[in-house]
Amino acid sequence: MPALSHYHTFHLPAQCQALESFHDIKTALLLSQACDRFYLLGEGSNTIFIEDFNGTVLRNRITGIAASETGQSIQLRVGAGENWHQFVTYALEHGYHGMENLALIPGSVGASPIQNIGAYGVEVAHFIESVEYIELRTGASKTLPAQACRFGYRDSIFKHELAGKVLITHVNFSIPKAYTPVTSYGELAALTQPTPQHIYDEVIRVRQQKLPDPHVLGNAGSFFKNPVVSQATFDAIAARYSQVPGYPNDENGVKIPAAWLIDQLGFKGQQLGGVRCHPTQPLVLTNTGMATGQQVISLAKNIINAVSQEFGVVLEPEVRLVGREGLISL
Repeated sequence: MPALSHYHTFHLPAQCQALESFHDIKTALLLSQACDRFYLLGEGSNTIFIEDFNGTVLRNRITGIAASETGQSIQLRVGAGENWHQFVTYALEHGYHGMENLALIPGSVGASPIQNIGAYGVEVAHFIESVEYIELRTGASKTLPAQACRFGYRDSIFKHELAGKVLITHVNFSIPKAYTPVTSYGELAALTQPTPQHIYDEVIRVRQQKLPDPHVLGNAGSFFKNPVVSQATFDAIAARYSQVPGYPNDENGVKIPAAWLIDQLGFKGQQLGGVRCHPTQPLVLTNTGMATGQQVISLAKNIINAVSQEFGVVLEPEVRLVGREGLISL
């Protein structure tokens, strides 16, 4: 059985029945239709294989970037298998500005709309014009406009109605020629008259400083989503914790940093077996070298239960947890 430890950045020692890669739509269809059970994988930066997967892992390696332009924007058609950070770097180097806030986010281009990745005040949904995919059951090719993707905070239709039913082949981006920097979030607020290069460099510097390198210390980035709560819930928390940070959300709620909630309860640096809550960024769980899937689940549940009991807030995993038969929930 093929080992999966090198194909997901948490590096748990899971295996699968078969491991295949595809570089075109035809091969993707042939492979998926030949499997009783399969899991589509990009770069494995947001997936943790909790145990051996009883099926085939299919790796999306459809690449290529094609650029065109209109009077007001640059249009980019990008293969789903392209590395996300390399794509952001490509855009910057070619003068297509605006996505610098999303630099160094791990993963593939094809995964970006599924998760609606975001950082430092910018979400990828701001730039997506449409998503191309194939229906795995029929083999039909379709293009879904951004308005129909139901983008939300780390969410999209690809995590719900279309989950497991489609394979994203390309993402079409529209980059406005009129550049408006977004520097209202975190350390970027200290930049004066920032250029796209300044923002790109600062985002990389901060991410490298705060987040562990998965090549050195196994992790899957932010393990939990930042919860969005009602104003009433936020006020109740603020009555007991006056320093609680909160940010207005498009959904008429207040977003609270999950890392802050976790930190208040003393989980920073806490370890269960081979799984550790990172000592400088408690939103990240790490594999110290001998972690097991059950330890990941146990520590995550401990955090979820403690936050729920203290704050009345239920944390949701941002990572995708894969068990023997596919995705599992905590």
